[in-house]
Amino acid sequence: MALAQPKVDHRPRIKNPRSARTATQTRIVKTSRARYTAVVRLTTGLCIALVGLMLYVLLLSNTTSLTYAVDKAHHQRDALQEQTARLDDRIAQASSEERLAGIAASLHMHDAQTFAVVHLDTPPLVAKSKIPLFDTIAAWF
Repeated sequence: MALAQPKVDHRPRIKNPRSARTATQTRIVKTSRARYTAVVRLTTGLCIALVGLMLYVLLLSNTTSLTYAVDKAHHQRDALQEQTARLDDRIAQASSEERLAGIAASLHMHDAQTFAVVHLDTPPLVAKSKIPLFDTIAAWF
């Protein structure tokens, strides 16, 4: 009795081994990405929030420093206005007609009897050079 021989199929089970290898690699990559995708998203969100917070703190500190600078400028302006008022009073007192007349009398001064008018010649014009640097250097001397 002859036993039936099993039919052996020598064709490979997978028609294209390259596409099977590519599919396997794709599944491996997708699985490994799926493991850390949530962590990456959370880290990215926290980094964006941290950058926003740091920008807010930076702008707030800049605004605060500008506020202090403006307040300091106001105080300086007020002090200068007070000093200017005091100096204006001293100038008015020093240049008053009564005070100047008293000083002139103590020095035995009197009004002039004659006045002299002096005419001065106009200074000669200096020719400008074509190079402005030389004009600047010549103006120093």
